[in-house]
Amino acid sequence: MSFNTLSILIPVFNEGKTIEIVLDKIISVQLTGNLHMEIVIIDDCSTDNTEELVSRYIASHAPQDIRYIRQARNLGKGAAIREGIKRTSGDYTLIQDGDLEYDPREYNLLIQPVLEGFADVVFGSRFMGGNPHRVLFFWHTIGNRFLTFLSNLFTNLNLTDMETCYKLFRSDMLKGLTLKENRFGFEPEVTARISKVREARIYEVGISYYGRTYDQGKKIKWLDGLRAIWCILKYNLFTRPDSRS
Repeated sequence: MSFNTLSILIPVFNEGKTIEIVLDKIISVQLTGNLHMEIVIIDDCSTDNTEELVSRYIASHAPQDIRYIRQARNLGKGAAIREGIKRTSGDYTLIQDGDLEYDPREYNLLIQPVLEGFADVVFGSRFMGGNPHRVLFFWHTIGNRFLTFLSNLFTNLNLTDMETCYKLFRSDMLKGLTLKENRFGFEPEVTARISKVREARIYEVGISYYGRTYDQGKKIKWLDGLRAIWCILKYNLFTRPDSRS
């Protein structure tokens, strides 16, 4: 499959403090292979000034390829991503959060296995490689590793970071998945579903991680961890593969 355009899909909710900084970082990236970059922002009905800031940013950065879609009501990260998948037109799609926990300068690490003809899907792992990682939340780390282990147990993948935001997909594969989760269950669901696509070549690369505290806007809670366990069981044991798998 040829690779001409990378779609950057950004689900946001009340990210007015960081969204302009994130967009500046994204558009400053020079993609390997001179790829075109398409940015699609899905606002999950923010109640802060995110909409105003993004609209102003788009107007001041023409002809940069940036689109903004606002959800009519707040449904969750997974729902925003599902809507974004419908709106992207690139050959590959990369998920980017609207905060500052992940570094867009590492896009080229993720796309390299694709450009070399090895990968259809690339996960960016916070737990491998020698890149910087902020030291935070021991029990979150244990929880992430446990969820990854449990996911691997059923998918038979050997991922080190199933819960990572940075996931790069061949767009036709991603659009062929029947995704249903509205919140943070997106991560275990999409991992389970893509693992059942027989031709999907899944790779993993090490990335850096600049984690936020709850005071800085981190949103995931322990109940989301329980939901993730249910999603791992549901989408691996009780859900049929998508028809193209």
